Amino acid sequence: MEAPLAERIRPQNLSEYISQSHLVGEQGSLTHQIARGIIPSLILWGPPGTGKTTLAQIMAQESKRPFYTLSAINSGVKDIRDVIDKAKQSGGLFTAKNPILFIDEIHRFSKSQQDSLLAAVEKGWVTLIGATTENPSFEVIPALLSRCQVYILNAFSKEDLEALLHRAMETDEILKSKNIQLKETEALLRLSGGDGRKLLNIFELIVNASESETIDITNEKVMQLVQKNTVLYDKTGEQHYDIVSAFIKSIRGSDPNGAVYWLARMIEGGEDVKFIARRMLILASEDIGNANPTALIMANNTFQAVTTIGYPESRIILSQCAVYLATSAKSNASYMAIGKAQQMVKQTGDLPVPLHLRNAPTKLMKELGYGDEYKYSHDFANNFAEQEFLPEDLSNTTFYEPGNNARERELRQFLKNRWNDKYGY
Repeated sequence: MEAPLAERIRPQNLSEYISQSHLVGEQGSLTHQIARGIIPSLILWGPPGTGKTTLAQIMAQESKRPFYTLSAINSGVKDIRDVIDKAKQSGGLFTAKNPILFIDEIHRFSKSQQDSLLAAVEKGWVTLIGATTENPSFEVIPALLSRCQVYILNAFSKEDLEALLHRAMETDEILKSKNIQLKETEALLRLSGGDGRKLLNIFELIVNASESETIDITNEKVMQLVQKNTVLYDKTGEQHYDIVSAFIKSIRGSDPNGAVYWLARMIEGGEDVKFIARRMLILASEDIGNANPTALIMANNTFQAVTTIGYPESRIILSQCAVYLATSAKSNASYMAIGKAQQMVKQTGDLPVPLHLRNAPTKLMKELGYGDEYKYSHDFANNFAEQEFLPEDLSNTTFYEPGNNARERELRQFLKNRWNDKYGY
């Protein structure tokens, strides 16, 4: 059976590897380590289809180490111990050339499975490389995480994805024999969602579906063929992100019916309960915020509860939370505020803290005026004293704009009563 395009053009060395220049470019944080063959145990964290498995294979190849691989989806503690025993027997014990053990989707490993890796990593029997699409701070046990470096892979840029398409046409023996005209790429890139493997899967589908000598790739052709071949999206790894996206957008759009349907799809697919609960926890702050602060408490309690309970009962708790969030008032005001503030910091740099806001723990600092003219709010009526809390260059800048909902309309009035016209509330 013919291997998929993504497998056929998988890079064999760093010179063929596209993207992640911050890790493996000329000044990349991993480049010199790979060249010297001194590779620490590490976690590669990034979206699907960004080259985590490929990078691990290249590390093993360029450092001339044995390479063992396990998938967290279908490996148990016994499988881990068997691989570790093989690695120990392959030589390299306590040397710089100890074997690499690559674990795909390490975030799906249970605590006991992760515990079984500790001794091998600590004693140097293997160099662990874990790949995860989830934040390792949440999903990898502290004892294992403390023994690993974490490297973040970024989603492919438009330029990276187009370079991937051109490399496929130029290097793959099957595609080279065809006359392919890449006239438009927007639909291909949009459907890929930044996932290189998904992009190549779609591209191969379009090419194989064409019977003419010249294959013109246009947005219209891509959309027509992909809609007819829905099987393309039946792969768990790719569907995972599409469904959670639909779930979050249903809640944001205040549709409890859509939310519960997509929740059911995730539950029936065996999705990790913590993954679902964590997405709702983020949404409770990003999309509801101070329009209903109880939403964050509800989502946090849901996360704690399903972590303790698990399936099948946790489906009820997840459903209750999803319905509550979907039917709640919405506001992204806090989310927008921190975004504006971060952008301002990037534009203006480290502006000095006003003297009256500075801490004055030493005599010299007091003599320099640190803390002078600061007004302690509780000494004034309504626990408020008008003063400047921003750097001088940013005086009167408004980052937080209350949303148009009952609670934040009250907050707007509160701020207007305190600040009058200063921030335009």
